[in-house]
Amino acid sequence: MKILDITYVALLAAFMGVLGFIPPIMLSFTPVPITIQTLGVLLAGGVLGGRLGAMSMTVFLLVVAAGAPLLSGGRGGPAVFVGPSAGYLFAYPLTAFCVGYLISRFSKLKLGYILLINLTVGIFLLYLIGIPVQAFILHIPVNKAILTSLAYVPGDLIKATLASFLVHRLLKSPVIKRNVHKNAETL
Repeated sequence: MKILDITYVALLAAFMGVLGFIPPIMLSFTPVPITIQTLGVLLAGGVLGGRLGAMSMTVFLLVVAAGAPLLSGGRGGPAVFVGPSAGYLFAYPLTAFCVGYLISRFSKLKLGYILLINLTVGIFLLYLIGIPVQAFILHIPVNKAILTSLAYVPGDLIKATLASFLVHRLLKSPVIKRNVHKNAETL
């Protein structure tokens, strides 16, 4: 791995930490808060590609596991990986990988393609892993967890749209664009 790749991985992991300083929106009917860190996951995958995007999210989660309070609301430490939002956290690297891999496969990057991937793969994967784990930890039926999670959909649509726009703009940069396509070839 090149120094530039390591720098990008560290930069996106640090950006996730910065997003954690934005206070969460707590809901009265669920212990899982609404945070903006989903935006960082989609950006990591979209900008860095699958392999480096997953690495950046893994580095971020390792720093959180070590005790750094980088999750929204100042949460951190091993306890967050057994809490109601653990499934969403575990989905971060997989989501970044899948989003990055699919975006890197398009020869012509259009905003619509990126948005489609972020909505169908990115948000869906987070929910696919996060909701069942939330239901298991809270001892509620999965269908109740699905209904509860509908409160996150409007915000996630906004975050996916913003991430798509930012990825589209950032990938027009010659330095980042070359880096992503090199990563796609090594997969």
